[in-house]
Amino acid sequence: MVLTLSDVEKIARLSRLSLTEAEKAQNLKELNDIFSLVEKMQTVDTDGIEPMAHPHEVALRLREDTVTETDRAAEYQAVAPEVRNRLYIVPQVIEE
Repeated sequence: MVLTLSDVEKIARLSRLSLTEAEKAQNLKELNDIFSLVEKMQTVDTDGIEPMAHPHEVALRLREDTVTETDRAAEYQAVAPEVRNRLYIVPQVIEE
């Protein structure tokens, strides 16, 4: 696929971009380079190749799953007007 200068002008107009003639020419070149690269990539035979989640085989470093804070819910909820089953009870704001 090859774009023309009128394609770039249309894309700029739809994107509400104001481009100079030099910017239009530069964008045309860059977009056509991108499309050229995509066309080259599509010619590569990828049959039998399993997709990867990441290009590098990296093992995640995981931290120990330990409790680092104390349970202070009772302290926080002591000042609440109403608490039931460790939940804050608030007035109903949506009528049924």
